[in-house]
Amino acid sequence: MPVVALIGGQWGDEGKGHIVDCLAEQARMVIRYGGGNNAGHTVTNDKGIFKLHLVPSGIFNANTVNIIGNGVVIDPEVLIEEIDTLKQQGIDTTRLMVSDRAHIVMPYHVKQDQLQEQDLGQNKIGTTGRGIGPAYADKMYRLGIRAGDLVQDETLLRRLRVVLNEKNRLLTKLYETRPIELHKTYLKFLEYGRSLSHHISDTHGIVHQALERDLPILLEGAQGALLDIDHGTYPYVTSSPPGTAERARAAVSLHHALIAYSVYLKPIPPVWVRVPFQPRSMGKLPMCCARLVLPGPKWAPPLAAIAGSVGLMG
Repeated sequence: MPVVALIGGQWGDEGKGHIVDCLAEQARMVIRYGGGNNAGHTVTNDKGIFKLHLVPSGIFNANTVNIIGNGVVIDPEVLIEEIDTLKQQGIDTTRLMVSDRAHIVMPYHVKQDQLQEQDLGQNKIGTTGRGIGPAYADKMYRLGIRAGDLVQDETLLRRLRVVLNEKNRLLTKLYETRPIELHKTYLKFLEYGRSLSHHISDTHGIVHQALERDLPILLEGAQGALLDIDHGTYPYVTSSPPGTAERARAAVSLHHALIAYSVYLKPIPPVWVRVPFQPRSMGKLPMCCARLVLPGPKWAPPLAAIAGSVGLMG
């Protein structure tokens, strides 16, 4: 059975959550492959109502292994809170695994995100202010802290010294705000590491064992193709590539055939979106600057942008 990647065809909120829940029931492994706690959905089942932001939807199935992949950026405080909430509602979280290569959202990421948006004024992107973009930027800049670092005391301290030297210069010199304290941050994230230690592991081999056994695997994405950093409505996009199946495969270190299920609403309804051009109609907006009324699926991205170099169904 091929690995299935579920990819939204618009800006998110296409109803992926309902489809994810159905597919997750059939999967033996569910992998969240990108994004952070800037996305999520509500799951309603016979066990109750659950709000998931980082934990994969297969967590409710006793026979499913759930992996937060290396393409995700993780706020450990948010993840621990989510795990604790699931436990309190009687959900077994022992089958949840976190890739040791997943990058961590640090306090300076949140601070930088919010200060950058504030500095941009009317030209701000409209991020969630949760540090997702700066965390991805540091990953590419090779200044990131990874989940595996949280369970290595000396490594974490060494990495934090280097990173905070850079970040505190940015915070104090450019933004004229208080620096992040090394000792306090180190102890806090060391504790996070201890709380998550039985979840953090090298998931690469586990995924490939599942592939060799031909187990059904679901790649659970977030947001949609029009928020893709490459194929979306740039610069009003997210910091990860949720719109391509090829990227979904790369984000979890897979080398296997994919079928990308893209979720479209037909006809496309009015979408709230921040746009750099004059929209057809204006209205009172709760979050964004303009209401863009789209007549139909012409605005959807090309199928090649969603499918990458693999097959497409849906």
